[in-house]
Amino acid sequence: MATPASTGKLFEPFRLGGMELPNRIVMAPLTRNRAAAGNVPGPLAATYYAQRASAGLLITEASQIMPEGQGYEATPGIHSEEQIAGWRAVTDAVHAAGGRIVIQLWHVGRVSHVSLQPGGRAPVAPSAIAAKTKTWVGGQFVETSTPRALRTEELPGIVAAYRQAAANAIAAGFDGVEVHAANGYLLDQFLRDSTNQRSDEYGGSLENRVRLTLEVLAAVIGEIGRERTGIRISPVSPANDIADSDPAALFGHLVARMNTLAPAYLHVIEGATGGPRDNAPFDWAALRRAFKGAYIANNGYTPVLAEAAVAEGRADLVAFGKAYIANPDLVERLRRGAPLNPPDQTTFYGGGAEGYTDYPALQPQPA
Repeated sequence: MATPASTGKLFEPFRLGGMELPNRIVMAPLTRNRAAAGNVPGPLAATYYAQRASAGLLITEASQIMPEGQGYEATPGIHSEEQIAGWRAVTDAVHAAGGRIVIQLWHVGRVSHVSLQPGGRAPVAPSAIAAKTKTWVGGQFVETSTPRALRTEELPGIVAAYRQAAANAIAAGFDGVEVHAANGYLLDQFLRDSTNQRSDEYGGSLENRVRLTLEVLAAVIGEIGRERTGIRISPVSPANDIADSDPAALFGHLVARMNTLAPAYLHVIEGATGGPRDNAPFDWAALRRAFKGAYIANNGYTPVLAEAAVAEGRADLVAFGKAYIANPDLVERLRRGAPLNPPDQTTFYGGGAEGYTDYPALQPQPA
C-alpha cells in the first residue's frame, strides 16, 4: 500500500557522532546467513549493502567477534584477516555509493550449537542455563545446546575480543561499530537475572550485571572513540528466551552508567523483537530522556509512526528492518509515498541472490 509522500523531519540531515547523515532513516541489522567459507562476506554482500546506501546509516548484520561467538551457520565474522578483507569490499562499495556503514559486533553466548563451536565444545554463557530457543544449522532450525558458565578469569578475554573486533572494523573501512547487547545474546544474558545467576562480581546486583557490558563498551570506545561507537538494547523483548524481573530498573541503571562513557548512540528495540510494540509495559520516553546521546528507535515503525517519533522528539532516528530486506531504495519510496515491495520470508536465511539482491527499485522520476 502506498503511503503519503513525505518531506518531513525523517528526511532532514543529522550529525551522528563523527558522521553527517543525509536523513534520519537507518537500516537495522538483519541476519541473512549468506557468508562464504570461513564466515567471510562475499561479493553479493557488497552488492546488497551498496544497493541500500541511500539510508542515513546502514548497520550490518551481526558479526561474531571470535569463533566462539558464532551461533548460526554462514554468519560473517570480524576476527580473521579474510573476514576483514571481505568486509573491506563491502565498505568500499557502500562508500562509493555515497553511504555510511557500521558493523554490529556480536557474541551469541548460549544461543549456539556444538556443531558451530570450535572443537565441538559447549557454547558459553554467564550461567549454565539452556536457552529454550532455536538456531540455524544445516539449513534448518535446531534446538540450541546447553552452555557452560564462563569462568571469571575468561571475561577479560571476551572484552579483549570486542576491542580487537572494533579495531578490525576500522581496518575494514567501517565508519563505526554497534555493540550488540540485545535479543538474548551474550551481553544481554549477563544483564538479566533470569540468565545470570553468578555469585562473582559479574552477577547478583544491578551494578554487577551491567559490568561486562560497560567493560565492553569502554574497551571499544577506548579503541576507536565514542564518536564511532553505538550500542543496541532490547529491554522487554523475549527474544531467545530472555527475561528480567525488573527491566525498568535494569535498563535505567545501565543507561545512567553508559552516559559516563558517552557512546554516540543508543539503538533500542521497543517491544518484542519483530513482534508487538506493547508486549510489556515500559516507559520508552523516559529511557530516551535519560540517554544523553542520539536515540535510534526500532521495531514496528510505519512511515507515519516514524515521522511522528522524529517530529515529536521521541527519537532522533528510526531503524527499519524487514522493509529494508525487500526495498533497497526505501528512502526514496518513503519520500515519494510509493508502494513497498513485500518481503519473501522463504529467502530470509541462506541461499544466494534470490530474495537478497534481486528486489526491484523504483524507476527514476522524470526530470
